[in-house]
Amino acid sequence: MGGFGTTEIIIIAVVALVLFGPSKIPEFAKQCGRAVNMFKNGLKEGISDDSPKNDEAAKKDSPAPKA
Repeated sequence: MGGFGTTEIIIIAVVALVLFGPSKIPEFAKQCGRAVNMFKNGLKEGISDDSPKNDEAAKKDSPAPKA
């Protein structure tokens, strides 16, 4: 009960080829690649958006130094 072997991958590829046709599979792969890239870019933007706000909030919340 493990991962996929060579035979299973070939069977899945043949079934996908029959169902979608040879012209749709490259289009589907391209869309999947775009979706993954958009997801990665969204994660990067989310991380970069959060870090400056946290630094500014930390500065605002910290008490002013006493002289």
